[in-house]
Parts: sequence; structure tokens; C-alpha cells
Amino acid sequence: MKMWTRIARRSGAIACAIGLVACSPVAADAGTKAPAKAAAAAVHPVSGLKVIPLSVATASGVHRFKVEVAATFEEQEKGLMFRTAMGADEGMIFPMDPPRRTAFWMRNTVIGLDIIFIGADHRVLNVAANAVPYDETPLPSAGNAAGVLELNAGRAAQIGLKPGDKVEW
Repeated sequence: MKMWTRIARRSGAIACAIGLVACSPVAADAGTKAPAKAAAAAVHPVSGLKVIPLSVATASGVHRFKVEVAATFEEQEKGLMFRTAMGADEGMIFPMDPPRRTAFWMRNTVIGLDIIFIGADHRVLNVAANAVPYDETPLPSAGNAAGVLELNAGRAAQIGLKPGDKVEW
């Protein structure tokens, strides 16, 4: 009888242990969820650059864009040169670390652009609107820029973008 009691106790303890493991959040999730995969970063099909969301808060509301990130010196040097088209809600951001005075030109740039200079506080410093394709006249920032955003020519006016507006990326 003692032997059956010990077996019953052991069986009960084992059953209880199995029950506890089976009810734990880790064990319950382990068999039912697919392994987490890191979301692949979006890449622009033409430039191969990473694409990120960017928003601009103007008096008319928040406007959302998908922008290519020109992060390296080489990527910034090329920018949107030789591109023949860009979507209305697309653009390119040029992060500047550390923030500095800068100027952009339109050498080998086929499409007209609005060039938006953004300060370290993520507020628009100034807008070089409707920059002319192929024009090599330098278009300067009105202070130290932490980023420069390029949009299609006329897009800044369409959304009511002006100095002081907030840009997040």
C-alpha cells in the first residue's frame, strides 16, 4: 500500500509539474506563435537607399512622406541627380551630424525640387522653393541645418510648409 501511495504521490507531482509548465506563458506561446522576424527595412527600388517615414506638421495639418535617406557622403553627393520622377509623397532626407551651415545646388538634377533646410530642433529654417533643374547656383541654409529635405517642386507650397514648421524623421 505504501508503494502505491508513493507512486500516486510521484505521479501526482509529475502531473502537477507538467500542468504548471504547460500553463506558463512561455510554454503556451512557444508552440503557437511563429518565431519573431525582424521587419526588413524598406529600400527604394531605384536608389537602393533605405526608405523611412517622415512627417511635416504645418498649419494645414500633418503631412506624411516616405523619404530615402542619403546618410553617407557619397549618397549625399549624388542625392537625386539623374532621377526623372518622384512621387508626390516621396522625397529624400539628408541628415547632417553635426548640424552645419550648408548649401545645395541642382547639378545634374533633372526634376525641379523644393529644398527644405531643417534646424537641430527639427523646425524648418528656410525653404528654397522651386529650385530649377541643372542650376548650379548655391541655395544656402538660413542657419545650422540638422537635415535637408528634398520634395518635388511646388510641394512645400501645396502643404503650406513654412519656416518654423516641425519635421520628424
